[in-house]
Amino acid sequence: MSTDKNEREFVQSLARGLAVIRSFDEDHAAMSLSEVANRTDMTRATARRLLHTLVALGYADLNGKLFTLKPTVLDLGYAYLSSLNLWQIAHPIMQEVVEKVHESCSASVLEGQDVIYVARVPTRRILSIGLSVGSHLPAHATSMGRVLLSSLPDDELEEFLRSATLNRYTERTVTDPARLRRIIDKIAKIGWALVDQEFELGLRSIAVPVWGLSSRLIAALNISTHAARMSTDQMVEQLLPVLRDASRQISAAMGVRQSKQA
Repeated sequence: MSTDKNEREFVQSLARGLAVIRSFDEDHAAMSLSEVANRTDMTRATARRLLHTLVALGYADLNGKLFTLKPTVLDLGYAYLSSLNLWQIAHPIMQEVVEKVHESCSASVLEGQDVIYVARVPTRRILSIGLSVGSHLPAHATSMGRVLLSSLPDDELEEFLRSATLNRYTERTVTDPARLRRIIDKIAKIGWALVDQEFELGLRSIAVPVWGLSSRLIAALNISTHAARMSTDQMVEQLLPVLRDASRQISAAMGVRQSKQA
């Protein structure tokens, strides 16, 4: 598709509306019109029209001078999860994983430079990071991210390594693109990834791919644990087989569903 055609088909008002929704986060749960305009780099007039449209559609609320998002906005994300149906299929299988290993289990997909959680079953043990469906984490510093990156075509992976912001989160974080490329190439060969305290000190995770029909990557699946509870060797020995078995079950279930829809 040509650049001109892309520009003709691009709906700027839709893009701006989505930018307004994304401007709300944990630290900006309620904002004034001026705050939204500043965070989205829009004029007050444009931000006002978009905010009042969201209010009229039931996606936002206005209390005095402060705008907040309403739970209805979750419908936008649920539309994706519902079409994928991964979380419904994966959830009971992931629950079995958590019951076996007593550690948290998550599934995610790649979106730009991040992984987005599409399913999660936490254990009662709490780490300092709070994760749930919809959470974003940097792909380069996470086990699921590296598994997902390892499935990319070579040109897409090279583009990621050229353009991604490889932030350092701990002294262990790999931020050199050449070294990260070697790690990802190895993951593509062995079929799993282990990240040791690169995103958060004390946090280790191991991940495997989840495949659908025609060897199409659906998601990545991981188990995370605290470094004090399990060594990396123990993770490979004890957690990897459980994780691979769960991945096979989810892949098989997704394959059956997709076959019925075909």
